[in-house]
Amino acid sequence: MTCAEVLERAREASVLVVGDICLDRWCRYEPELAEASRETGIPRCAVTSAVVTPGAGGTVAANLASLGTARVGVLGAIGKDGFGYELCGALAAEGVESDLLVESGAIQTFTYTKLINAVTGEEDLPRVDFVNTERLPADLEKRLVARFLEANREFDAVVVADQSETDQGGVVTGPVREAICGEAGLGAGRVVVADSRRRVQHFRNVIATPNEAEANEACRREFGEIDYGRLRSRIGGPALIVTAGRRGAWMVDEAGASLIPAAPVRKVVDPCGAGDSLSAGLALALAVGAELEQALRFGIIVAGITVGQPGTGAAAPAEVLAAPESSADRG
Repeated sequence: MTCAEVLERAREASVLVVGDICLDRWCRYEPELAEASRETGIPRCAVTSAVVTPGAGGTVAANLASLGTARVGVLGAIGKDGFGYELCGALAAEGVESDLLVESGAIQTFTYTKLINAVTGEEDLPRVDFVNTERLPADLEKRLVARFLEANREFDAVVVADQSETDQGGVVTGPVREAICGEAGLGAGRVVVADSRRRVQHFRNVIATPNEAEANEACRREFGEIDYGRLRSRIGGPALIVTAGRRGAWMVDEAGASLIPAAPVRKVVDPCGAGDSLSAGLALALAVGAELEQALRFGIIVAGITVGQPGTGAAAPAEVLAAPESSADRG
């Protein structure tokens, strides 16, 4: 299947992103306004403007919407706070449905605050993150599971974004993961792609997409050595995709492992979100009927476009069709 065919069929496809849907706040600060506080003597960071975008699983959803996917929804948990309000607005601006988000006053909205120097354009101060470190309340967890089981079969594909790097506090808890993996095991024509930073070895029946560091750590924890074939067998899905940055991505299935090369990039502006955009492209292509290698190549093209953009970019159909690899698949 060509890239053009994937994009054409995307107009009738639907994808649900489940997990950590967060808010990215891009705050520009003026260095010359960093005068010290009169009370504490600590220099202030004077933010003069801010732009908000969906982050983590929201980045996956934004990429799916940008590629022309007919319906994109997100399912996760947000706080009853201003950041949650901003997140819903940012999702709506991208054309992403947020009605499946569960709101709770017991948590805060997972938020990344990035401080950008207005003079240099660089992110050069420590990021301010709003994270949850306590396990989700049981009632909230039950609501998430119930909402997933009720809604997931309305979609052609599911992408799991297990982005939390804390031991507790993320949306993809044990029961949530079990519900996802149980539905994946039923098949029913749905594609399930899972990206997990710290817990990929606990997933079952899915196409997992860790990066090399995440896959290596999972292998060492489980087997004491790096063995991607064994990790794929443990997860039990049709394939394991291990992203390898500038080198591309490993596709590991029953036939073995092969490295699919990365798309050439004129200049890497910001690699943030590259894995999210690859997962989006991969899931979309699989959802519309592409074979695994075709889908992975499509995802790699999408990632190659987004790393050439500032922040967590998104690829438009015209950009995908203009990519050299996309032109080659037409010839």
